[in-house]
Amino acid sequence: MSEPTTTSQPDEQGTADRGANRSHRPGSTAFKNFVMSQWAPRAELGLTASPDAQYTVARRAALSERLPGMRLVIPAGSLKTRSNDTDYRFRPHSAFAHLTGLGTDHEPDAVLVLHPVEDGAGDGGSNHHAVLYVRPLAPRDNEEFYADARYGEFWVGARPSLADVEALTGIEARHIDELGDALAKDVGDGGVHLLVVTGADDAVESLVEELRLEAGEDEDAVTDETLVEATSELRLIKDEHEIEQMREAVARTIEGFEAVVRALPRAVEHRRGERVVETTFDGHARLEGNAVGYETIAASGEHATTLHWIRNDGEVRSGDVLLLDGGVEVDSLYTADITRSLPVDGEYTDVQRKIYQAVLDAADAAFAVAKPGAKFRDVHAAAMEVIAARLEEWGFLPDGVTAADALSDDGQQHRRWMVHGTSHHLGLDVHDCAQARRELYLDGVLEPGMVFTIEPGLYFKADDLAVPEEFRGIGVRIEDDVLVTADGNENLSAALPRRPEDVEAWMASLR
Repeated sequence: MSEPTTTSQPDEQGTADRGANRSHRPGSTAFKNFVMSQWAPRAELGLTASPDAQYTVARRAALSERLPGMRLVIPAGSLKTRSNDTDYRFRPHSAFAHLTGLGTDHEPDAVLVLHPVEDGAGDGGSNHHAVLYVRPLAPRDNEEFYADARYGEFWVGARPSLADVEALTGIEARHIDELGDALAKDVGDGGVHLLVVTGADDAVESLVEELRLEAGEDEDAVTDETLVEATSELRLIKDEHEIEQMREAVARTIEGFEAVVRALPRAVEHRRGERVVETTFDGHARLEGNAVGYETIAASGEHATTLHWIRNDGEVRSGDVLLLDGGVEVDSLYTADITRSLPVDGEYTDVQRKIYQAVLDAADAAFAVAKPGAKFRDVHAAAMEVIAARLEEWGFLPDGVTAADALSDDGQQHRRWMVHGTSHHLGLDVHDCAQARRELYLDGVLEPGMVFTIEPGLYFKADDLAVPEEFRGIGVRIEDDVLVTADGNENLSAALPRRPEDVEAWMASLR
């Protein structure tokens, strides 16, 4: 079929502007005048101080004490593109959330700045005064009201005003348009040094770098990495409100596990049973919290031997062990992180129980040493002693290799079946405090208020010729969330059964 001959003019519209070609919004003066008129007064949002506000003052003061004289820039981050012109649901950067108390989807493009002041003249007697730079609700005689798909009230709902932000956070709020001048003030040789939390907002990072270059800041001065490190290390020990939020996240997560057990018959029937598990848990997280704290691992059978199996597109078969690793993130953005390895039929086979008991014994050994004064690395070491001993007992270690040999730095053969670590800090991020220095994390001494996981496992892949056939295709992990107390520890997730017989009884009670 022949094409008709046409004469066309070159398209002078740039590709960046073509996304608006689908728009049919009127541009007439009559439309603009009418759409911005005859509105009733806006109802007040009625925001009051968040429960976090009284705690964030102390958190900011601790950061101020660590970096006196510096202007500290902590962005919330911007909306992230999912595809073309659609964005992911917004979640603020964890450092921003920790220091402001703003959770859920508050507040894209906002920036917290700690401005240095005279010693002790700042907020709460600190050396800094905090200001939140935000984009407030636009008045209805502003085109943003109806025309801006990212910020307009017609598109995303009413945004908080500056007064609302101040009421919610207890922090002075200013318009985001003032940010550039505020950051530039007194920056330069002999003046204020700028530090920004990197990885949160590229535009803010670029602005800070531009201001540094213009002011000729000393390149040998304290770096942004110092601020990133400090905001991460601030979260190593949780305050009482954070611990309360962790308890809430754990409670909601346990409810999600219960929902999954009830849904297992439906999962077995579906060709993508793992998706039934995933959506059951994720739907619960969205209903009872903000979202999941990380992508749910719903791994059945052989998939359970893949540590971060999040494709979740496989079957859930009778006779399998389902490894469910999930965490509900509550509205404050604190998340739980719990794993149970569940027999799909409600009862473990002899081999499954044997593996499960070994992992449970390793977890119990880790709990026994997780107390103040111990090192973080001691928790892992205790679990590994049990894992290595059990693998030696089963004859899985190479010929002539004992558990003691395997535990040596030159050995480590037992790690073939557990390549991950036993613990990680937990809080606003599922892997919280990740930028903390090694001496405060892996080599750090446990203190009351620390929250972390204990999660040993054993994973025998289907094609692993180093183990007997009956072990192949079975993966087991048991993960609990642990609070270090003054005299030991508390298993925050203890309400979710751990012993194999208790798991079976619990599952039976839910069916």
